[in-house]
This record gives sequence, structure tokens and C-alpha cells, in this order.
Amino acid sequence: MLLAGGIFLITLIFIIWQPKGLQIGTTAVVGALISIVLGVVSFNDVLTVTNIVWDATLAFIGIIILSMVLDEIGFFEYAALKMARYSGGNGHLMFVYILLLGAVVAAFFANDGAALILTPILLAKMKHLKMKPVAVFAFLMAGGFIGDSASNPLVISNLTNIVTAGYFHIGFSEYAKNMFLPNLLSIMASIAVLWIYFRKDIPKSIDIASLAEPRSVIKNMTMFKLSWFFLAFLMAGYFMGDRFHLPVSLFALGGAILFLLIANHYKAVKPIMTIKAAPWQVVWFSIGLYVVVYGLKNAGITDIIASWITELIKQGDTIAVIATGFLSAFISSIMNNMPTIMLMDISINHVGYAGNEALAYANILGSNLGPKMTPIGSLATLLWLHVLAKKGVKITWGEYMKVGLVITPPVLFTALLGLI
Repeated sequence: MLLAGGIFLITLIFIIWQPKGLQIGTTAVVGALISIVLGVVSFNDVLTVTNIVWDATLAFIGIIILSMVLDEIGFFEYAALKMARYSGGNGHLMFVYILLLGAVVAAFFANDGAALILTPILLAKMKHLKMKPVAVFAFLMAGGFIGDSASNPLVISNLTNIVTAGYFHIGFSEYAKNMFLPNLLSIMASIAVLWIYFRKDIPKSIDIASLAEPRSVIKNMTMFKLSWFFLAFLMAGYFMGDRFHLPVSLFALGGAILFLLIANHYKAVKPIMTIKAAPWQVVWFSIGLYVVVYGLKNAGITDIIASWITELIKQGDTIAVIATGFLSAFISSIMNNMPTIMLMDISINHVGYAGNEALAYANILGSNLGPKMTPIGSLATLLWLHVLAKKGVKITWGEYMKVGLVITPPVLFTALLGLI
């Protein structure tokens, strides 16, 4: 276990540190190769991991490409300006509306899409409105938090959701039905807790007169109008695909490529540049890191976690669900939610999925919300911090954890109640 643990720890450190611009996918693949060479995992293990993550990874790429095309059209900037206009200049209403927008974006375009696309738009608008630094910090932290806390309702809302749904063969409709209430509670709790925490930093009124008219930021009106129909068509496709047990990536990536071709026809984007800009490193990151994590499974860590879960089940369903969620959250916060979701899924499977379905959903909630306690908890947070740093906004680990450690537990607890 020491060898497998050491390889994982070193790989994770380099993923977070990224010395001299070292890409996360490259680091993960190197870690996987070392695991194979040292015998921690076998080639068959690599095939097993690839079988687990291929659908999730390709679906994620599709969701991001779709988000990038919509961003080029002006879709998200239009939505942000609409929310600002609806607030009527009331700072507290704007705070709530921006969080609701973040929740919608996370639901349909994943938490990573919210971090990559929505964050720079919101930051630009706040700078334009000349908000004070404390207000900018409040809006940014809240926006970053809601991106993960609201990424539970659909299979496509988070990479962790896709992995778990695929691992346990949970259908798109079944997943949506079971996660509707927990996600609703998570959004409500997030807005309430975030408002209570930041209420003194939010300006009572904001002069929005200088903001552009929403329609003025739309770069291609034909594509903008078409996008609403396309998104509805794509969502219907997810549910139809569920009936025929088709992979999520068939619609997510296939739909994104189709939308990209349509956008190219209307000269709204440059497809080659969009495809190049897609986060392909995530493909290698997912496969490579999961191979490294599988080494921990081979070393017996999933057996240990399974024994903990078995003891929790003996205490009753309520305690088992809540404790499993917080166990997943704690592990995610210290070792990232991507490896956590796989370790916990395998452990729950060891215990027996049948009859313990709620534990799989508790694991998802813990893996999606728990990472908000630390900056290293999720890929979305690392991307979010990277986007902000490129825009000249530096948020230290201390500043981040001061907020995350206070806000996350009550929101997670509230969301888990929806599973009981």
C-alpha cells in the first residue's frame, strides 16, 4: 500500500503544483506508467479503468465544446446581463439571481463549464460596475461555490455523476428523479448560507445603467435563437437514449460536434480553433489518474473503506447515508474528488449496491460538495482559480478555506437529507 500511496501522492502534488506549466493530463499519464512499470497495476487494470471512464470523459469534452460555442455566440453573457437587469440594481437580488444562473449553467453545462465560461464574464461585469474588492470577492466565491453545489441534478452536470451513473448502470431518468430533491435542497441551502455569510459585503444598490443591453452582446442572432431549440432537442435526446441504454457521450459529444458544424455553417465560430481549445488534457487526466487510483484499490484501500461503510449501514439508513456523504466529502477535500468517486464507488459495490442505492447518491453529493472545503478538492475549483489568476485575481488558500470550511458542511447536510 505504501508504494501505491506514494505514487498517488506524488502524482497529485504535481497535478496541483503544475511546475513550469506541466499539464495535468501529462502528469497523470506519467503516474499511470510508473504504476504499470512497478507492478502496482496491470494492463488489464488499465482496460478496466478505460471501460469505466471513457463515456464520462468524452461526454465532458462534448459539454465543454458545446459551452464554448454558446460562449462565442454570446449566450452566457446575454444571460448574465439579463440577471443583472432583472435585479433592478438591488445588490442582494443580483447576488441571488447570479447564483440561480450559476445553478442552471452547472446543471446543463457541468460545474467545469460554469468555472471556465461564466466566471470571466461575471468578473468583467463586476469590474465594469466598479464594485469594491470585498463585493467582488463575495460574488466570485459564491459563484464558484454554486457551480459545484448545484452540479447534482443530471448525469451530465458533473464528471463524477457520469462516472457513478455508468459504474452502477443508473439511467438518465432514474438519476434525475432521485437527485431532484437533494439538488433543490442544495441550491436553496447554498443561496441561504452564502447570503448569510456575505450579506455585509454585498452592496445594497448597484448602478446598472452603464451595462450593455443584453441583446447587444449576441454575436449571431440566428445561432442564438437556434441554440434554444437545439438544447431542448439535446435534452430530449438524453432521455430517449436512456430508454435504449445508449452512452451519454453519444449525445453530449455527438450533439456538440453537430452544433459546432451548424455554427460553422452560419460563420459563428472557427471550428478548428474551438476543437483545439477544448480541454483534451482532461481525457489523459481522467484515464491516467484513475489508473493510479486503481493501484490504491489493488493495495486494499477499497476493502478498508468498504468495512467502514458496512459498519455505518448497521447503524441504520439515515446514519449510513449522511456519514457516507461526509466521508466522501472529507476524502475529496484532501485527495481530490476524481479519485474519491472511484474509490467510494468500488467500496459501495463491495458492500453491495442493491439495497444501498442511496449510498451511491450520497457519494456523489459528498464528492461534488466536499471539494469546496479546500482548493485542491476538485478539477473545477483548480480551473476556477486558474481562470481568476489569469485575470489578475489572486485568492489564497487561506482565504478560500476560511469560506469553504464554514459554508460546505451545512449545505451538504441539507442536501443529504433529500436522500432519506
